Amino acid sequence: MTEEFYNVGKLVNTQGIKGEVRVISQTDFPEERYKKGATLYLFKEKQEPKALVVSTHRKHKNFDLLTFEGHYNINEVEKYKGGILKVRAEDLQELSENEFYYHEIIGLKVVTTENEEIGKIKEILSPGANDVWVVQRHKKKDALIPYIDSVVKEIDLTQGIVTIELMEGLIDEN
Repeated sequence: MTEEFYNVGKLVNTQGIKGEVRVISQTDFPEERYKKGATLYLFKEKQEPKALVVSTHRKHKNFDLLTFEGHYNINEVEKYKGGILKVRAEDLQELSENEFYYHEIIGLKVVTTENEEIGKIKEILSPGANDVWVVQRHKKKDALIPYIDSVVKEIDLTQGIVTIELMEGLIDEN
């Protein structure tokens, strides 16, 4: 069985000359993922995943800035640009009831309370107050579904189905 990994961020650039890198975070738990001593795995095309141990973490504007043990200058981290930082599946945290990881939601079928199939969730956007689920529809434009209680009525991971309350004007019929 192959080991499973999940994205926590994208390493987009270096910061300064002392081995610090800029990460666009894709985790709801940056304090946990980027704490000193945490192990992240760097994935780059056509390369084996590389384990990196976090040495320091700080926030700067929209980025998480990290340094890794044994990487003390820009030359040692330059090659990591464009890589995806991941954690192992067994390092995922237990979530509260009605909380889900993105990988659990993406791919689920979306149906209305009247059992009309809308499509499949292909992406999750985090524009602000609440997440927005991008639902790929058959031969129609993608639908944007806000993840709010008045719309999302039930998430059944075992059946692979999300049931939504279809409010007027929520989905463009084209």
